[in-house]
Amino acid sequence: MYVEREASVGEPTSQERRQTEQNDKRILGNVVQCDGARATISAYADDADGAVTGLWTVGKMISINLGSTRTVGLVYAIGKSDRAWSNEGQNAIEVSIELIGEVRDGAEPGARPVFDRGITTYPHIGAVAHRIRTRDLQAVYDLAGRHSITIGTLAQDETIAANIAIDDTLARHFAIVGTTGVGKSTAVSLLLRKSIAARPDLRILILDPHNEFAASLPEYCVRVDSKTLDLPFWMFTLEEFAEVLFRGRETEPEEIDALRDLIPAAKNLYRNPNSGSYIRRGSDALTADTPVPYRIADLLKQIDERMGMLESKTDRPTLKSLKTRIESAAADPRYRFMFNSRLIEDTIHETIGNIFRVPHHGRPVTCFEMAGMPSEVVNSVCSVLARLAFDLALWSEGKLQLLFLCEEAHRYMPADPRLGFAPTRHALSRIAKEGRKYGCYLGVVTLRPGELDPTILSQCSTFFAMRLANEQDQAIIRSAIADSSASTLAFLSSMGQREAIAFGEGVATTMRLKFEKLPSHLLPGTAKREEATSKPGDDVDLVAIVERLRNVPKSTQQAMAFAEVVDSGRQAGDPDYRKPPAARPPSDDDFDMRYGLKPATFGLRPQND
Repeated sequence: MYVEREASVGEPTSQERRQTEQNDKRILGNVVQCDGARATISAYADDADGAVTGLWTVGKMISINLGSTRTVGLVYAIGKSDRAWSNEGQNAIEVSIELIGEVRDGAEPGARPVFDRGITTYPHIGAVAHRIRTRDLQAVYDLAGRHSITIGTLAQDETIAANIAIDDTLARHFAIVGTTGVGKSTAVSLLLRKSIAARPDLRILILDPHNEFAASLPEYCVRVDSKTLDLPFWMFTLEEFAEVLFRGRETEPEEIDALRDLIPAAKNLYRNPNSGSYIRRGSDALTADTPVPYRIADLLKQIDERMGMLESKTDRPTLKSLKTRIESAAADPRYRFMFNSRLIEDTIHETIGNIFRVPHHGRPVTCFEMAGMPSEVVNSVCSVLARLAFDLALWSEGKLQLLFLCEEAHRYMPADPRLGFAPTRHALSRIAKEGRKYGCYLGVVTLRPGELDPTILSQCSTFFAMRLANEQDQAIIRSAIADSSASTLAFLSSMGQREAIAFGEGVATTMRLKFEKLPSHLLPGTAKREEATSKPGDDVDLVAIVERLRNVPKSTQQAMAFAEVVDSGRQAGDPDYRKPPAARPPSDDDFDMRYGLKPATFGLRPQND
């Protein structure tokens, strides 16, 4: 990316000698070969006294003096042509560099040097190469006044801060890739902290499969897990609801067609209890995807009525199977967050407000903790959240700035279209392609970029590539880099902890950096590790493990964190359901109330008291 920096000038200084008494060690070599992208420098590995200086190392930037400009290059290989070392006399070496850009000075004294990608004047044979000056190195990574944050230091010079343009990094999506144990989660936590400080209006939703980010952002974060999540079933689209019913298996087209017809009827019956199964036609007609409340009992009633029709004789096995699926899902304790509420009413405002932090009350981050949740639940919920995130940003007309961060993104967006959940892939792909226009941003974190959907990865304009050992993953990152710094990625397999190579729209040029070190108590997963090792002498509690494995609640009515305390005897549609509860006759304790109807009105129209 070329950034125009007019009116920026630097100090006119001879690059060979700033002072007559300057040490000759500053002049390191001379150009002996050059093409359009690379050059070779002839130099010596040791000085005249025979001491090995170590001035040439792979990964360092050097400068080639051309008078008014200095060409900047990156050392990617060094070697001796004869492959032999002599202790008598100096050892000549060849240094291979990749040309990155050039730094130029202006006429006005005291101004900073200016760096531009691309080469206007190529080095000539014999041009002097030397160590790059600190001022020139700062100019290489200067962001030209863009809104920036500091996330670490340069790997070459730890006295120079590593800055990224936060607005461009977020708006055009970013990806953090790296193998296990290199510090991806720590880098994500650091980046989120810096982003919140720089963008107070930003909301963040994290898909957290390992339940580790909440402890690293305690002052900003609200935790949502399977026990506290309140996402009613009627907010799911037909395809998402079918994923829950069929438990991730192949759907039956006849049953889906029946649901497509019966769910609108159940929704209309909820809105108009006295209308029967009549469905309104016109602009306000309801569909199976419209997020309008309905009762499971009404849906089952519609299925029973359909089975009782004479013309539906051939469809009875299909309808019976569909009814069994619905009853099984409603009774499954893993789906409590969908079917737990006894009072079916329009709570979409409270649900969306709590999940997406509107208003945020000083806690703009929501961690959706998915550890232990079955895959069909994760797939459906992630699809709902991604779809709602885009729609909220779209209809807020840019007022809601939302970052949707996917940890272990290859689970939701696999490269193989036969894997994963298609609605989740489509929702995330929509954010990647169109989200930046409406203020919905995507952050991708993965250890296997080779298994990630190429469409999603291609829309990420800023990359933070940490250590990658897999050759296929390295090839994916090499194909993503757009400038002339491809040789930088040769270090992907040998970088240290917290080191990364950043390239793309969020940085001035490809940059090798080292992330800031977070305090130990803010590292992701630290709380879980401390809890696991706090009592090493205790035996494993097998009873507690089995209870979690069975996923059965201890009480018959689980308290929902986002729901109000309501009268379970009243339902939306009753004339007095918003009035204070009055004394009612006790109901049979054995009666199943989870479908949202009172015992006195099960399968019937509501009656006035």
